[in-house]
Amino acid sequence: MIELYDMIRELRRQLIAAAVDGDGQAVRFELGPIEVEATVAVTREAGAGAKVRVWVVDLDSNGRYAQAQTQRVKLTLIPKAAPVGGGSPQPAMIAGDEVDGER
Repeated sequence: MIELYDMIRELRRQLIAAAVDGDGQAVRFELGPIEVEATVAVTREAGAGAKVRVWVVDLDSNGRYAQAQTQRVKLTLIPKAAPVGGGSPQPAMIAGDEVDGER
């Protein structure tokens, strides 16, 4: 399992890689809203400095988290590109090759 934070961080990393790959290409794509839907388990650690964590769970692993509360969450992310020299964020542009198994 991974934390929701890590899933979003990896999504950001892949979008940045696609944007870099598309730099200088004749055809680029404006990145629209991204909808991410996941089943998550919310757990809380006991003791001093206790933390609440949100884990993305695989459908096959739900049985392992019978004592954790699971919820379906849907996030809509609106990606923006921050200009290197500062200024207002702009629509993100991407390009890249299709990856095997990609939909």
